[in-house]
Amino acid sequence: MKTIYSTLPQENVTISIDYSSVWEIALGIAGYTYTQLRHTFEFDEIWNDTSMSPRLIKNLNEIQDTNLWYGILLMQSKLAANTILEFSDAINTLTSDEFYEALLPYKDRINESFRQHTAKNLSNLHKYASLFKKHEYLVGYVLSLSQRNKTEIISLFIETLSDWYDWFHEKGDWKKWMQALSFEEKQNVTIDYTKPYEEIERITGGVKYLPEPSIWNIKLIPHVSYRPWLLELRTNETKLFFYPIKEESLLEPGVPSQELIRGHKALGDELRLKLLYQIMRGPHSLQELSTSFNVTKTTLHHQLSLLKAAKFITVDKGTYSANTVQIQSFTSQLHTYLGDK
Repeated sequence: MKTIYSTLPQENVTISIDYSSVWEIALGIAGYTYTQLRHTFEFDEIWNDTSMSPRLIKNLNEIQDTNLWYGILLMQSKLAANTILEFSDAINTLTSDEFYEALLPYKDRINESFRQHTAKNLSNLHKYASLFKKHEYLVGYVLSLSQRNKTEIISLFIETLSDWYDWFHEKGDWKKWMQALSFEEKQNVTIDYTKPYEEIERITGGVKYLPEPSIWNIKLIPHVSYRPWLLELRTNETKLFFYPIKEESLLEPGVPSQELIRGHKALGDELRLKLLYQIMRGPHSLQELSTSFNVTKTTLHHQLSLLKAAKFITVDKGTYSANTVQIQSFTSQLHTYLGDK
């Protein structure tokens, strides 16, 4: 038997850079309500300001309790709004089916039809939530969608976005941030689509993305408000990477980078230095470190999160390893900042 092969063009994922004030506000809300890691965010001291309005405090507490920050990000992914007004206008035009289809998290291909069916029939929300029973917070998030109606959720989203912007934009150099994010987008206007995964790593500064079934769109979203963390999220067909903008885009001459400050803070503690010394000699689990140092896992987790935020260590499946590249780079950054040629 003879076979004739007809070569077809290779299809690659589509990569786009996306930024807006709405993304920036939503990420600030996401960081603020992440209480376990909030001490590691660059804006933690500003976020501790007590000048918030009672309504904003109330709404942030509700978002924290329900993890509805996740819903704001999912909704913005669908609406791609540039301003809060655009977000408000667009979300109010959605049908109920469109609204809940945007808010329900993707599980997998097997359950995708059930997800779409649940968006049309909310009586299935409890059953759909059970699919995430091994996830840290998505069960509670999905169930929270059944505890308030569409109008209440929209009101919560718009009020919190608006109040956060009104409260926070004066505390940071908002205009400068938007200019820096715009410049970041323009710098990457030309993307080599024949090498999508290399381009993702280049633009984000290190994300090594492996192809996923059904993902054809990659959104790379630079940010300031969620620094220093990188956040991943996916919908049924799109993968989103929220990556911290390069700090040199934000600094005036003579001003130390937050990475430099964060690194010195991480090293400015005896226990953290001892932990790093131990991890430099080989990967360790939390249990092993707890036994070696005779401290509680809660205390260790807090100390390790600071080393992780400074990128001195990484964690994979509960095992902590040293990031020697970052440790060496940190020393180089100090010499560069001090002008030591």
